[in-house]
Amino acid sequence: MSKMISELLGATEPMFSMAIKQLEDASGRPGVDVKLTAEIIGQVYQKTAGLKLDPKDTTGKVLYAELLFRVKKDDENLAKFIGSRQKDSVDELLLKIKHAVEALNINKKCWVLKKSVAKSYLRKTPPKNIMKILGYRSVDSMLKNENIYEIFGALRFAESSSWLKTFNNHYKSLKPTDFETRDIQILQLPPEKWIKFTNNFVAKKLHSITHVKEMGIILMLPTNNIIKDGLAITVMPLLVHYINEIRLYSSYFKLQQVKPNFAKIFIDTLNADPYNAAIMAGQNIHWRVIQRYFGKLEQEYHPEIFEPHVQPEDLHWRKAESVMYEIDPSLAWWRDLDYVGIMHSGKPVTFNLIDVAMSYRNNYPYNERAIFHFRESLWNELFIRYMGQKTLEHQILLQLDNSILAPETIFKTLNKGNL
Repeated sequence: MSKMISELLGATEPMFSMAIKQLEDASGRPGVDVKLTAEIIGQVYQKTAGLKLDPKDTTGKVLYAELLFRVKKDDENLAKFIGSRQKDSVDELLLKIKHAVEALNINKKCWVLKKSVAKSYLRKTPPKNIMKILGYRSVDSMLKNENIYEIFGALRFAESSSWLKTFNNHYKSLKPTDFETRDIQILQLPPEKWIKFTNNFVAKKLHSITHVKEMGIILMLPTNNIIKDGLAITVMPLLVHYINEIRLYSSYFKLQQVKPNFAKIFIDTLNADPYNAAIMAGQNIHWRVIQRYFGKLEQEYHPEIFEPHVQPEDLHWRKAESVMYEIDPSLAWWRDLDYVGIMHSGKPVTFNLIDVAMSYRNNYPYNERAIFHFRESLWNELFIRYMGQKTLEHQILLQLDNSILAPETIFKTLNKGNL
């Protein structure tokens, strides 16, 4: 078992080593973790040398500083590529970032709540705070004159937790017929309306981008931060990331629509995002791993169990840095580095573009460097590679099959180890 991967993930031992052993045994011991470790070391060596540093004699602080400098230059170049000028305000730059992402040649289709259903829920439970903010006495008048996406996106910020709890009860009666396919919408919320409600979220998350899975919307929140440094290189990959996230859950909900407890699955996923899409060699697997594994195969292989509801294009996704280099070719430097990092001072120094950009944008000192997206990517990459072993892939497909086998038959088969 690779000690390096365990350390990079900050995994709990000996549980992590036991989990890897189970995966190795179930897949015929292909040494996936060892191969991944060697690849990461090779990438670190190559990219460190590319920064004109000695891979054998570079401290973590120096490497971190050079990565920040690299992302600083990339941010400046990216802003120029999308037409930003020195005199642009933060809001003007954000609008150009939004337009650049909307123009990208990526799939933005998603399966989400119908607008008519969302409006009916708001009529049943009028958002009093929002109506007051916008100056409406009638919810029908508000829905007639305002953008439903903006209203729905503002609910979590402007309404109370008790109101949200009451509103979310409507989801208990959801049916697949309440959904439709449409394009993901990116909204730049007007500061004059919403900034006093979004400040707490931005201060907590240290970025101003969020999303609403069930409506297929991404929100660019207003902020008091007038500093433009690092804005383009932070916001653009986050927008692409959230496009992927919405499509991820869209495909999961499409797959689950045949289940009699569809509404409960939908609610549980929104509230807790459980890692229970399947079990692989005793390990709970998130739908993200499954979607990305089959999505990487593109048109080559699409299991019948996904049909007719989930098509190959529903599973297709592209990493943010791979998309963004179409705007600025120099960003290809970050390609496939989302799960690459090296331990220094008891914590990874990561080559993940979003983490490095977040660190630069928020001026994080070395000891507080961002690593969240790196660790998530490394976990996903590790499980995706094990899933590439045919025995384990077969386990997953059996569990996802909604019609051929009953659940008790599936797990009886798995427990016997007949796969």
